[in-house]
Amino acid sequence: MDFELRRAREKLEREQKERKENARLKLERERKFKQEAIRQREAIEAAQRASRLDAAEAEFKANQKNEENLIAGRGIVFCRVLEAIPYQGSGDKIKLPSSCFTELSEQGAFEKGPLHFYLSAIHQNVNRVDETPMTNRTTHAGVLEFTADEGFTQLPPHIWSNLFPDEYHPMTPTVEVRYVWLPKGTFARLQPNEPGFSDIPNHKAVLETSLRQHATLSEGDVLTVSHGVLTYHLRVLELKPSSSVSVLDTDIEVDVMGADLTADGTSQPILIPLTLGKPEDGAVEEGKYIYYKFSIDDATWVGVSSGDAEIEVKIDSKTQDGDTDLYISRHPLLFPTQHQHRWSSHDIGSKSLVLGSQGLGIGAYTVGVFGFKGTTKYQLSVTVQNKLKPMLGQQTSFVETDTVECRNCKHYIPSRSVALHEAYCVRHNIVCQYANCGIVLRRGEAENHIHCGKCGQAFQKEEIEKHMKVFHEPLDCPCGVVLEKEKMVQHQSFECHFRLITCRFCGDMVQAGNSAAVDARDRLRGLTEHESLCGCRTAPCDSCGRAVMLKDMDIHQIAVHQKG
Repeated sequence: MDFELRRAREKLEREQKERKENARLKLERERKFKQEAIRQREAIEAAQRASRLDAAEAEFKANQKNEENLIAGRGIVFCRVLEAIPYQGSGDKIKLPSSCFTELSEQGAFEKGPLHFYLSAIHQNVNRVDETPMTNRTTHAGVLEFTADEGFTQLPPHIWSNLFPDEYHPMTPTVEVRYVWLPKGTFARLQPNEPGFSDIPNHKAVLETSLRQHATLSEGDVLTVSHGVLTYHLRVLELKPSSSVSVLDTDIEVDVMGADLTADGTSQPILIPLTLGKPEDGAVEEGKYIYYKFSIDDATWVGVSSGDAEIEVKIDSKTQDGDTDLYISRHPLLFPTQHQHRWSSHDIGSKSLVLGSQGLGIGAYTVGVFGFKGTTKYQLSVTVQNKLKPMLGQQTSFVETDTVECRNCKHYIPSRSVALHEAYCVRHNIVCQYANCGIVLRRGEAENHIHCGKCGQAFQKEEIEKHMKVFHEPLDCPCGVVLEKEKMVQHQSFECHFRLITCRFCGDMVQAGNSAAVDARDRLRGLTEHESLCGCRTAPCDSCGRAVMLKDMDIHQIAVHQKG
């Protein structure tokens, strides 16, 4: 009996203990559920608060940006995000969709003057060579026309290269285009990335010609300036009165600094200064050019023009296995070549050119050393040589009048010794029988004396190979003409419509073109098609201030101000 009571009591205690434990666990679960519900409610409330704050901040930023756009656009708000595609053009003028024209015209943007836009690259899905983060690049531009497809903007190379450098390869280049008002520029400081830009004759006029194709300038941009076949890149270091300016209808002072020698190397040729009378050592590889420049000042030109002096350009070869060619040009032709030059020498080994007064003048000249064969070390010098004149009262040498012509060499020999001379001459000398040659050669030298089968010039055997390659190898002109060297030089200097000429109005090197000026009066003046258009620009007359076309300025000075 006691055993059963004890078992019943233990069972009751065990059940009570289990009920208490279950009640405790239930309370614990309810407490956890309440805490989790509180946490979830707090998280939801925090997310809602953050969302409201983000929305308020976004609204504030949007309002702030609209206010900035309103201020930057002087009351005009225009901002588009467009996909960028390149097009081949010059300057900094972009193409926009026609809907942009409608939006801008509705706000009266065209009544406020030229349109300027702030461009910011939005880099999405960018493939970059290194892993460093990239900041959005910005620049400014004008507008060329509103003919782009909807959702796209077309960028010229200048804008594209400044927004998307070579080291960045965006999968989908996107640009934010925003209308802004820009002040007119008063000052710009530029620095070329390559040396030699200041060697261009009237390089500021060339820069002015390039800037005519631009509507804006921004600090940090790289400006591309072309001069003939040469291309220079100038970085914009400083602008006034602001970091971005308009260059339309304004007189801007430009300061061109020295080249940035720390920039990446370039294959652009440079001019090495030469001092008259001071030799310069150098070396040139086969097929390449090394260029030097020298100048003729007033004092030197007085001696040369009077015939008392002459300019000698001499190159002494220091390498037996190598050979060079020598080309000289007068500026504005900066870099003479085999096809374009004023003077040349193709002698084997050392060579010299004596320049008289014909074709010379005060100014700068370029000497081009071309590596014809192998790597050649040389010494180049430009000197002023004084001509020797006979002194007053100097006796002349005695010339015997009783002479007889030698039947072999055709020289006139004194009659008393002609028999002895002819016997010696026939035994040791040979006269070249080539037409119009008649040169007298020693019998041992005659076998090395040959004539070119095309032009008839006389050479040594070792010289004929170079002569044939330089003068008689057919050359292709870009215009399609195939000529030999001498005719090619003449063709590319005076006939080829791809030849480069210097515009008398802008100073730039431009193609001559295959047609003369359209206007009959311009043709009578000898103006090319480019000069006819370039001369239509106006400039104020120095005497009366009246705006006169550049091509009519000389007539205006004569007709109105009697200046001739």
